[in-house]
Amino acid sequence: MYAVKQDLADELDAIRDAGLYKEERELTSPQSAHVTTGSGAALNFCANNYLGLADHPDVVAAARDALDDWGFGMASVRFICGTQSQHRDLERAIAEFSGTEDAILFPSCFDANGGVFEVLFGAEDAIISDELNHASIIDGVRLSKAKRFRFRNRDMADLRAQLEAARDGGARRTVVVTDGVFSMDGYYAPLEEICDLAEEFGAMVMVDDSHAVGFVGEHGRGTHEHCGVLDRIDIITGTLGKALGGGSGGYVAAHTEIVELLKQRARPYLFSNAVAPSVVAGSLKALEIARDSDEPREALRRNSELFRSLMTEAGFELLPGSHPITPVMFPGEDGARKATEIADAMLAHGVYVIAFSYPVVPQGKARIRVQLSAGHSEDDVRACVAAFVAARDEVG
Repeated sequence: MYAVKQDLADELDAIRDAGLYKEERELTSPQSAHVTTGSGAALNFCANNYLGLADHPDVVAAARDALDDWGFGMASVRFICGTQSQHRDLERAIAEFSGTEDAILFPSCFDANGGVFEVLFGAEDAIISDELNHASIIDGVRLSKAKRFRFRNRDMADLRAQLEAARDGGARRTVVVTDGVFSMDGYYAPLEEICDLAEEFGAMVMVDDSHAVGFVGEHGRGTHEHCGVLDRIDIITGTLGKALGGGSGGYVAAHTEIVELLKQRARPYLFSNAVAPSVVAGSLKALEIARDSDEPREALRRNSELFRSLMTEAGFELLPGSHPITPVMFPGEDGARKATEIADAMLAHGVYVIAFSYPVVPQGKARIRVQLSAGHSEDDVRACVAAFVAARDEVG
């Protein structure tokens, strides 16, 4: 055992030496646009709390009431005695919001992506995946015996080539898989072009819409609404852990037959406890707010536009776009160090952001990924920009 322990310690030291060790900064407050850490109060610009619902009083009240009405935990998987009527209520609400026939809840979207491919695609099938897809998609694809193809990020010529290769290889069933929004860049997948190509080759389309559901598109339905392909996506996966209240849980929204087959064979569904009752109730309320109120989405849009405008005026390099994920770039060999130092300096100015560098992002493309929220005020956004300027002046 000592030898193993020493080997692991050496591996951890190597991670630290490479500058890749991830420190966890503990919050001493609820998740919100304003948080407290061991370093004191801070404006939070690195959460996935896009609609500001993580501490919304109506969401918290719904979750609190559910503890009295439904209990603390399910202590069971869904097919034994882990399904309450509110689980099905939430699944039906997700399906209606997504524009699909049905939906199925998973403990997380990671589990949803981990469960879908093995069930639906076998050795005679083909999975064509964008090269920058989320790790959960990559891991899920690996669990399937299907033939695997990869296309360059948002590159439609390469997607066509991979579709041709899958067709020429005699694939029975083909699916094109993409993130709706690529989380390190804030870029949208070109879903209209993807659907056009998929239909030309008789392929299915699957989208992980975790960084879009609730706030992207005219009514917040997601990237398929934003791109005008509401009725052309076969499988949508998403999360309850970002805009929809920030709790745990994920889902697959799809045709009835797909959902029913996943209920029969998806291992993360069959062998994991059902989503906790309070999370279900809070997520139902969050989905209701996202569905029925335009103001949180409008506030998020205003904050995103203001941040981009002020940062550009201040001379920072941003990746272009409109999504509330706004990467502030620090290119070059020294970029990773500079991004980390600026993020650390910003915390001293009361703004909490995180730097990302290789291998999370490509070499030489270090960044601080800023994430705007409807919970931020205009003053919060201006304070964030001011902290960037002050930290840049300090770091040099």
